[in-house]
Amino acid sequence: MNGEDFYRRVDGVRVPDPTLGKNYARHEPATVERVPAAPVEPPPEPEQQAKPPKRQRVVLADPRSRSTPTLRARVELEEQTSWGTLLVDDLVKRQLRAGLALTALVVLLLGGLPLAFYLAPAFAGVSVIGVPLAWLLLAILPFPLLLLAGLAYNRLAERHERDFVDMIEN
Repeated sequence: MNGEDFYRRVDGVRVPDPTLGKNYARHEPATVERVPAAPVEPPPEPEQQAKPPKRQRVVLADPRSRSTPTLRARVELEEQTSWGTLLVDDLVKRQLRAGLALTALVVLLLGGLPLAFYLAPAFAGVSVIGVPLAWLLLAILPFPLLLLAGLAYNRLAERHERDFVDMIEN
């Protein structure tokens, strides 16, 4: 346990300090002194009053901020409670699902080319500019395909993270 944590943790739940509420040192009761009442002044007459002060708008907090749910959700995530762990696990599952789907698509496309050439020998015999089409597809096609799959995964992962953050903040 680090020096910053003053509470014990039992199954992820903080247990209150055992010394809480126990008075180890007795204190003397505070003495109360009577304060004389302030002299009462008569209110000024309406003719004598100057212009009323200019009104000012006082803003104590940003009305757009919803700090209570946001703070609670962030605390849940930081303390790794069961609800916070569930939220993070859901995010990880969504990103894993997206990654596996894109991997399956790439494997299907790249693995399907040799199978297509085997099943259709006439397709394998086609040549473009004197180079067999099979060589061009197997040597050049994987690179743009992998680049597009990487970009698609990055976009999906960022969308999932944005949805996660929106859910936490709202």
